[in-house]
Amino acid sequence: MRAEMLNSILNELNGTSADIEASGVISTDGLMMASQLPAGMDEDRVGAMSAAMLSLGDRTASELGRGDLDQVLIKGKDGYVLMVYAGSEAVVTVLAKSHAKLGLIFLDVKRAAEQLAKLL
Repeated sequence: MRAEMLNSILNELNGTSADIEASGVISTDGLMMASQLPAGMDEDRVGAMSAAMLSLGDRTASELGRGDLDQVLIKGKDGYVLMVYAGSEAVVTVLAKSHAKLGLIFLDVKRAAEQLAKLL
């Protein structure tokens, strides 16, 4: 039941913008809790990479005196990876196209993260 609700929120998130290609809810230790990933994308790899980047982001923000981590944004030639905490034990990871309107995606991801945090 909870997995269905998590997937429903991700499905709604993916539907908010044609620029969102994939999304997932991942525990802070790297386990995929729910996902809306394209065929051929490895859930375990997405989970492990998200946990590693989140951990590094937390440490960097702390060590450099930037306060609590809010989000991690990675820009590559072919698009973006955005990670936002959904409560203290999970993160929402979103893959977006290179020409995405990031302001709208940030807003949609933040709203989804708030909904997910209530469920977790």
